[in-house]
Amino acid sequence: MTYPAATGDFRPVPEAQPGHAEERSAVIDLEAIRHNVRRIAAVASPARVMAVVKADAYGHGAVPVARAALGAGATWLGTAHISEALALRAAGIEAPVLAWLHTPESNFAAAVAAGIDIGCSGWDLKRTVAAAREQERPARVHLKVDTGLGRNGATMSAWDGVVGEAMDYQDQGLLRVVGIFSHLAVADEPERPETDEQLAAFREALAIAQDAGVDPEVRHLANTPATLSRPDTHFDLVRVGLGLYGLSPFEDQSPEELGLRPAMTVRTVVSHCKDVPAGQGVSYGLNYRTGSASTLGLIPLGYADGVPRIATGGPVRVRGVNYPVVGRIAMDQMVIDLGPLSVSAGGTSVLGAEAVLFGNGEDGGPTAEDWARAAGTNNYEIVTRISPRVPRRYINEMPGREGSQP
Repeated sequence: MTYPAATGDFRPVPEAQPGHAEERSAVIDLEAIRHNVRRIAAVASPARVMAVVKADAYGHGAVPVARAALGAGATWLGTAHISEALALRAAGIEAPVLAWLHTPESNFAAAVAAGIDIGCSGWDLKRTVAAAREQERPARVHLKVDTGLGRNGATMSAWDGVVGEAMDYQDQGLLRVVGIFSHLAVADEPERPETDEQLAAFREALAIAQDAGVDPEVRHLANTPATLSRPDTHFDLVRVGLGLYGLSPFEDQSPEELGLRPAMTVRTVVSHCKDVPAGQGVSYGLNYRTGSASTLGLIPLGYADGVPRIATGGPVRVRGVNYPVVGRIAMDQMVIDLGPLSVSAGGTSVLGAEAVLFGNGEDGGPTAEDWARAAGTNNYEIVTRISPRVPRRYINEMPGREGSQP
């Protein structure tokens, strides 16, 4: 089944008819998602697994991925925004969901009403309590402490006061502190000492909370890299984002070496193929010119589809060969230089042939990591930025469950 991407609207798109391949798609292998959950659960045991499905599941589709992850053994879901968590509830997903990034305009009342756990850093406690009063039911709260990342979370100097305020509200029956958490800054660089420093700070924060009478259901600190490399950070629950999608957080280790399977393949078809002379300029700015008579292939994906504009040189695989993108990547298209294919002289045209930007890397195919290097960014950004203009197609669904309409 194929769905519009990243909109929260999972109405089915008509399938391609026989003889009519999809023009472009991001193919999501839900069995890869399930495999990755099982792999991570084995590493993290006895800690439980939170599948982080924020940002439309890193571009993979929050509802189908959440269902696949839960079916494979994840017990929690994580989102950044309350609105993302509400979309999961609207799809009929009843598993515990934590949302942790708020503004004063966030819909705390809807979160409380839907039984969504709310991450609180301090200021948001009052908003959460007001929502609990409005809904006439206690809120479920995870208190967040900043152990060194410097983003949200209460500072260590303010932590005792935040815990005390939360416990006062708990004594009034307005909330229950069900979790304590923090987030690591450099776990993807295992040799750095800051992770040890953050772990020590987190243990100190837990001790302060315990002395104040907090008895949380879950304590959670580890992200994907810490889950895979630092068992001392696992506590009761690990929050796994990147690894859920089969990507490696480490520069020196591939997904395969970590036992993970990339879940997304971005593909299209070659939309034009033509012979050009030596010296032919390609794309805006004419920064690339052919060194000899050559054949150019046009790939109908560009930065409006989420391909980084600066990623000239990124690989595109056509008929078993990886060709680098030449010239500037445009809004809707980019060009590969196929070499002396010479269509006009009887060479085989690649017009209509499948063109893969990245996938699972089998048989030397291009990967999200290859495009990250070309763009000077990370693999997180490559998959997350694939735009709604590229339909998501799901394979290896569990009949009647994953990817189905809510």
